[in-house]
Amino acid sequence: MTSNNITNIKYFVITGFPGLQPQYYGPVSVLLLLVFLAIMIGNGLTLATITFVQTLHKPTYLIFCNLAMTDLAFGTVTLPRVIARYWWNDVISSYIACFTQMYFVHALGAIHSLILLMMALDRFVAVWFPFQYLVLFTNKSVSISCALCWILTLIRMAGIVFNASTLPYCDVNVIMQCYCNHISITRLACGNRLAFINEVAIANAMVTLMFPLSFIIFSYFSIFIAVLRISQVERRHKVLSTCAPQLFITGLYYVPRSFVYIANNVGFHFSILARVVITMMYSLIPAAVNPLIYCFKTADIKQALIQRVKNAKIGITG
Repeated sequence: MTSNNITNIKYFVITGFPGLQPQYYGPVSVLLLLVFLAIMIGNGLTLATITFVQTLHKPTYLIFCNLAMTDLAFGTVTLPRVIARYWWNDVISSYIACFTQMYFVHALGAIHSLILLMMALDRFVAVWFPFQYLVLFTNKSVSISCALCWILTLIRMAGIVFNASTLPYCDVNVIMQCYCNHISITRLACGNRLAFINEVAIANAMVTLMFPLSFIIFSYFSIFIAVLRISQVERRHKVLSTCAPQLFITGLYYVPRSFVYIANNVGFHFSILARVVITMMYSLIPAAVNPLIYCFKTADIKQALIQRVKNAKIGITG
């Protein structure tokens, strides 16, 4: 499973969950399949509902659409490969396939972070500048902003992945992870450019995650202050209910990542298996749970789904 010559490394070996006993391959693969189906069905239903229900053609729900697309894409890029590893013992990933997966894993994560930033900005403007909201947040402006999030991030991540692909890879080609990502791959690299490329990647990660997170914290803290200043209980409840879905979604994405980052910086080190499990959890659970948040915490989407079910029942009985 290793190669002694730098130029001979043509593939990487994906270990999946290190140390997992063969008797657990079946249950783990079934669980991963269920998560994959939940991501596909839930986010697909969200996209279909918002697309075909005219009353949901609003800026906030366009942002939800983009978030659902990133979740769908991320599940598609990562889970089939992990499931194949445990169903057919397919542990080999070609050099090009591995770097392609790494590109989409990090690009989709960065896009997701920017979409969450837009979601926070949407609520911030709606609460603090309600009269300007309808002017600033139109379907056109939100669509353009989301498109820029996708396009600029895809271009930016191409540079990060290209830099990693130019490194020499020495001796070991075993990736201790369920999918190819920057940290797991560059750990296998050597050469005097490695430190610089890792520094660039870390700086990029800080911009991708910390800048949006800083504004998100600021915006929701500002919204909380605004809510405290509202005297009418009913209006206060309405403002909080419109922010609740965004808060749940943002918390699911950022809290586990922040926990891992803080734990590493205070000197707490996870085992390899624990690190892989935590990475899979904070990568996939939000994608599977977000559609439930859309449906049960967003009144308009919930009402649209109920109406669709009622219409379907009437059509069947008629």
